[in-house]
Amino acid sequence: MKRKTGLAILTIVLLSVFLPFCKNLPFDNKESETPTLSGLADTNSSGLRKVTFLPYWVINAQFAGFYLGKELGIYKKYGIDLEIINFQPFYSSPDLLRTGEADFAALWLINAISVKASGIDIVNIAQFSSRSSLMLVTKKSSGINELEDMNNKRVGVWAGFDLQPMTLFKKFHLNVEIVPIGSTNNLFLNDGVEITAANWFDEYHSIINSGYNADELNTFFFADYGLNFLEDGIYCLDSTLKQDPKLCADFVKATAESWTFAFNNPDKAIDIVVAKAQEAKIPVNRIHQYWMLDRYRDLYFSSGKTTTELSEKDYMFAAKVMKESNLITEITPFKDFFKHYSKYSR
Repeated sequence: MKRKTGLAILTIVLLSVFLPFCKNLPFDNKESETPTLSGLADTNSSGLRKVTFLPYWVINAQFAGFYLGKELGIYKKYGIDLEIINFQPFYSSPDLLRTGEADFAALWLINAISVKASGIDIVNIAQFSSRSSLMLVTKKSSGINELEDMNNKRVGVWAGFDLQPMTLFKKFHLNVEIVPIGSTNNLFLNDGVEITAANWFDEYHSIINSGYNADELNTFFFADYGLNFLEDGIYCLDSTLKQDPKLCADFVKATAESWTFAFNNPDKAIDIVVAKAQEAKIPVNRIHQYWMLDRYRDLYFSSGKTTTELSEKDYMFAAKVMKESNLITEITPFKDFFKHYSKYSR
């Protein structure tokens, strides 16, 4: 009995130390420094620096940290008066970064590599995502239970987001028919395709909410098949980092603190996201937003990761795949692509 009790106590102690999303665990494993005002950004009458941030999609919990940080004054604590630019389909992150209308933007790694290759001199100053959320989903009733079962089947993939799926099919020598899909799961739900691409934090949960139980579906995470294309990173122009490294550091630190607070206080985070979405006339479902926030915690803190470093291995893998697919002609050296904020703010 004493041995079991001792084991239980040891387990609790280990969990309290290593659980990646435990209370008050900050990114980069250190307490935030006291912020001070400085630098390039314009200041308003209160002395705060005016900063603009552009998310790559509409208001939902995948950006909860930013909205919560703005609403609760965390960015102001770091001397930042943050404006979050509402996503609109007729302008893009590269355009707004290039013109200076957006100081910072969230981008997926492969999108950022493409932007850099196009001549817009952006840099990654903090990598939050550590695992790809992208998956393929099949119904068990279709008989597609293994990758090899996908041969000669139809796969629903979003237009312009076929790099990972095509790389997977090429790697495992699968002959499939790619069917472009929109923003719904209808084609998959109505058996128009046997396989569909989905993000773990979004479309997968929508499929479950459409009447399928998890045990009626098969999931194939790209990360589990050696295709871990990382997602959310914080990007700005290289000139912004050079001219105002303190601003970049304060923005990342405020963002990290905001996400940590959001993960530790999900009710508050979802209240803010839902209110902002409703204010912008965007349909929103609270249960789905909770699911999304939980999955983002898993994606950001994958395998206990709490740093905002981008590994050269992850970068080079994605860049090489893009070059082999003729999406870029040259690979930007890693040192010119990733410049962690902490190395420039000292």
